[in-house]
Amino acid sequence: MSADMAEDTRRARLMTLPGVYAPQHDTLLLMAALNREDIGPGTEVLDVGTGSGALALHAARRGARVTAVDVAWRAVATARLNALMHRRRITVRRSDLLSALPGRSYDLVICNPPYVPSPLGRLPGRGAARAWEAGRDGRAVLDRVCETAPAALRPGGRLLLVHSGMCDSEVTLRRLSDAGMRAHVSSRALVPLGPVLRSRLRWLRATGLMDEEETAEELVVIRAERS
Repeated sequence: MSADMAEDTRRARLMTLPGVYAPQHDTLLLMAALNREDIGPGTEVLDVGTGSGALALHAARRGARVTAVDVAWRAVATARLNALMHRRRITVRRSDLLSALPGRSYDLVICNPPYVPSPLGRLPGRGAARAWEAGRDGRAVLDRVCETAPAALRPGGRLLLVHSGMCDSEVTLRRLSDAGMRAHVSSRALVPLGPVLRSRLRWLRATGLMDEEETAEELVVIRAERS
């Protein structure tokens, strides 16, 4: 973590209601990518799957006009409370991806979606697990983001998307390219396995999603730009 991000995290002192995804390695990796973007007054930013609102707040501190969405009511409440606590004007709405915001377009879309592969064949309808469970290949939500995000971007608009290397970044790049985006992997990081991955490590190795020798998870940030 850079000194700037450490200071930003310290200043934030974010609260999270029970069941809301708290900032973790993927949040910080996406925050670092956000720091490399040209953001200032007048920049319209959409934070999809905002959780605690950490990334929305970070963009707002840089002067952006931010809209944040999440499917979970507790996440919406948490993000609104954090915005109030830090006196940042952020529009927070409950939305399943972009469905509640028809006709809107943005300069930058940031997204930390559920991406953990799961032996369950369906996505959970409620509870904290909605923040990470993403089907057997981890792409149940990622593929929808790849399909819908380009339509929410203005010409020249950018998408920043983080997910596990287990979900196959080449598939993400191909899907975004098929949607008319210029996409590449902008950063990678190896992070310790969290409790969810550790609990299903045997299944991940049996399905070939992780090698026997792997003891860490690779995270990737995809940056895509609309023509």
